[in-house]
Amino acid sequence: MENTLNQVNKRPESLVDMPMHYCPGCGHGIIHRLVAEAVDELGVRNRAVGVAPVGCAVFADDYFNFDTIQGPHGRGPAIATGIKRAKPETIVISYQGDGDLASIGMAETVHSAARSENITIIFVNNTIYGMTGGQMAPTTLIGQVATTAIKGRDPKVNGYPIRVSEMLSQLDGPRYIERVAVNTPQNILKAKKAIVKALKYQTEGQGFTLVEVLATCPTNWGMTPVDSLKRLADEMIPYYPLGVFRDSEVGGKK
Repeated sequence: MENTLNQVNKRPESLVDMPMHYCPGCGHGIIHRLVAEAVDELGVRNRAVGVAPVGCAVFADDYFNFDTIQGPHGRGPAIATGIKRAKPETIVISYQGDGDLASIGMAETVHSAARSENITIIFVNNTIYGMTGGQMAPTTLIGQVATTAIKGRDPKVNGYPIRVSEMLSQLDGPRYIERVAVNTPQNILKAKKAIVKALKYQTEGQGFTLVEVLATCPTNWGMTPVDSLKRLADEMIPYYPLGVFRDSEVGGKK
């Protein structure tokens, strides 16, 4: 009997075959693949346009096999809005970290959501500024040590971490907002479904969609990759619970 092997997994067409620069245990590589798989699944690679952030994913334009541009720090939603309005047939993806989106880019994020711009934001929340060396981010947890909070985040001094998905879900404009994580195989599969759904809503012209992805940053957390996965489960998810916060298909707000 002839032996045959069936290929059950392969590199997505929307992902370039090259090594990535991310640290061991970083979540960005997984999230890049999920975005690429979602673009392939929906068959929109030839009209997809990405916006790379200023941050650890600044070289995303090298990794995605579709048109991707870089913009100034935090301006991803504004750039995505301009692209979408000028070329409505494009599928626009703004890929942003928590420092990029929730700090310098908060105004662009809120107002693009309020206007229900027909764009999709992939928001990577690892509770720290990664590329610039581990400063406190708007999402840094209470007590979490950062280079600008050496004794840990103190709410009396630094305020409280911002729950972006919950905040945006109070606006009337967003059509789909979900928070997912990439710390277990089960959660990775759920994250893939959320990204596919967000992009599908964009193809239907529904309006603003955002997927918040909880991810790890072992380097700036000062942890091993394995310990960082445990921290995500034990500390991040209790403060940033996973789930759907807005879905126009099932009745709006959570």
